Amino acid sequence: MIRQPIVTICGHVDHGKTSLLDKIRGSSVAAAEAGGITQKISFTLFPADNIKKGCYLLDKYNVALQLPGLLFIDTPGHAAFTNLRKRGGNLADLAILVVDVNKGIEPQTAEVLQILKLNKVPFIIALNKIDNISGWKKNDEIKNSIESQALIAKQKFEERLFTFQAALSSYKLESDLFWNITDYTKKVAIVPCSAKTGEGIPELLMTLCGLAQKFLKKDLSLGEKAKGVILEIKKEKAQYWLEAILYDGKLKVGDEIAIASFNNPIIAKIRVIEEILPISNSFKNKQEVTAASGLRLQLADKKEILPGMPFVIYEGDIKQIEKEFKKEISSAIQTEKEGIVAKAESLGSVEALLTLLKEANISVSRAGIGNINKADIIAAKTSYESARENSLIVGFNVDIDEDAKALQGSTKIIQNEVVYKLIEDTIKFRDETRKQVEKEKLSELANLFKLEILHEYVFRNSNPAIFGVKILAGKLVSGIPVISRDGEEIGNIKAIQSEGKSVSEASSGELAISVTGVTFDRQLKDVQFLYSNLSERQFKAFKKHKELLTEDEKKILGEILEIKRKKDISWGRASSSE
Repeated sequence: MIRQPIVTICGHVDHGKTSLLDKIRGSSVAAAEAGGITQKISFTLFPADNIKKGCYLLDKYNVALQLPGLLFIDTPGHAAFTNLRKRGGNLADLAILVVDVNKGIEPQTAEVLQILKLNKVPFIIALNKIDNISGWKKNDEIKNSIESQALIAKQKFEERLFTFQAALSSYKLESDLFWNITDYTKKVAIVPCSAKTGEGIPELLMTLCGLAQKFLKKDLSLGEKAKGVILEIKKEKAQYWLEAILYDGKLKVGDEIAIASFNNPIIAKIRVIEEILPISNSFKNKQEVTAASGLRLQLADKKEILPGMPFVIYEGDIKQIEKEFKKEISSAIQTEKEGIVAKAESLGSVEALLTLLKEANISVSRAGIGNINKADIIAAKTSYESARENSLIVGFNVDIDEDAKALQGSTKIIQNEVVYKLIEDTIKFRDETRKQVEKEKLSELANLFKLEILHEYVFRNSNPAIFGVKILAGKLVSGIPVISRDGEEIGNIKAIQSEGKSVSEASSGELAISVTGVTFDRQLKDVQFLYSNLSERQFKAFKKHKELLTEDEKKILGEILEIKRKKDISWGRASSSE
């Protein structure tokens, strides 16, 4: 006996995932979604009879449907939910990657491709919104429809198809239109379609069923023991419900299940089972259910259960179950000694977030499920001294606890419900922080500046000489030695005065400075500019981090190099040991 394949529909925000599923099931859920973006996971049971009604091509081409149906999971716009986990692999048996034909691969499409490849989930591509191609006319079967289009519309479609295929090849994925493929193990099938007009939907269903029947029969064999995944915990009228997927075996009211946690497995008795109705968002009370199916479970007593956690039927083998759960969680949440803190709303979300952070070369030292808490803040604060760019918490679709907010202080927290934006913001923050740290290190070495002497303002000739200057670029700090444009060492800046007040540093404007060891009318009478007198080591440090300098600072550095090389042609060159 085989069960329904679990099919996840995934892709970039607004490429039409939910609209496509709506067309398949003949509903109009998308219109009710906030902002047109799916807010929560939902599932749809699609029995064999409904598949036959929605796919007339099965009869036309004499294809025998052997599947009992399909269980669709409609995912939110972010990629992490394509990584819903079950014990030993991905929850989805198959995936439909929805791509807007007019937009191609966008950031979340790229993330989904990475996750699907990483988890070896077989998938087909629904090349959606063909009706938006200028001049497109709806026809019958999609192959005939493309062939019968006016020349301009056909050319536009082919241009976009070839561009998309070229982009896919950069991910080492060979693809073709589904009717051209003879070996589905070597190429990804592309099904052009429209969620609006329904074109290509029968072909999409037929390709999906054909792949499942040909390649997944062994994986779809129904086992005896119930196994599933908790998707969400919802509260309705003082009652807690677990929204879950049963992906193997049978489950009945009164059964005890073991649910994974970060500590010992949670053992709980099932008091109520509700099963999703076919082609519906409603549930029906059941005494017994068979995989694969979407369920709502009510337990005999309230337990602290985390979303994304796997569960199995409990038959007394607690040690073995605990061992397997620990293996599953440790494989999902792998951290390193140093790195940022990452939090997400479920086990699958955490795992996907960690996968994408790793792809971006961002290490994670602490990761978990649920809101950002005090322990997360403390962990991030400890990273400040050793690596400031790691003093960061990223929260994917989670909130911040009130006591954590009170402790937060200057600790950076980045939150987002769209994972690719979260990754982008994290990369940006870390890059900016690293540059700031490097700039602070450079400022400790010496200060880089160029001054113009204001000869009309000489207040004292010597001991020390006091005169007016204008800062042309850089930051002026007291105690720094200065040189002239001829490379002559003038002396040290003893003090700085701006608008009648002593200051330790200044970055702009006209001000007075005092310089020790110089007589103005003898050494500075014909000098126009003064520069900070850098050592060779300091110059090389600035040169090494040139990207941290402003354009004016880079120009000053070049002028100082010219000045120094008037006396030593090799000054500032890298030695063989560097």
